[in-house]
Amino acid sequence: MSTQTNRLSVTDLTHCEHCAVLRVRGELDQDCEQFFLRTIGSRVLAGHRHLVLDVTALTFCDSRGLNCLLAARWLLQRREGMLLLAGSGRRLVDLLAQTGSSELLPSYSTVSQALTALPPEHRPAWPPPSGKPPTVRKPGADRVT
Repeated sequence: MSTQTNRLSVTDLTHCEHCAVLRVRGELDQDCEQFFLRTIGSRVLAGHRHLVLDVTALTFCDSRGLNCLLAARWLLQRREGMLLLAGSGRRLVDLLAQTGSSELLPSYSTVSQALTALPPEHRPAWPPPSGKPPTVRKPGADRVT
């Protein structure tokens, strides 16, 4: 499943009962924070205690975007879960280091490496099974009119 705005999309790559692997693509800033937080919140409400965010296609993240990541971490931690980043670019790594957030938001080179930080029974299949492409949800698709 994928949700998106004009500048940010979040795609569900694979999941199991306890964990979801999501690809975050585009810009994470003030304009996209409510969308991002709603999307992450829906994954937590679906029962996922652990989230691995593949951020290789995240092109921009400012302080508001960092606050979104920290809020997601806080929510997952309250459910005895973890937020793990995979494929962080240099700018995101620098932002995490400059703000002292590197220890709060563990970053791994690949999704495979990030998944090894989770208990084996909480890891989804990786790489995801082929044959079923990710579903794209448009903004507002979860709203009742």
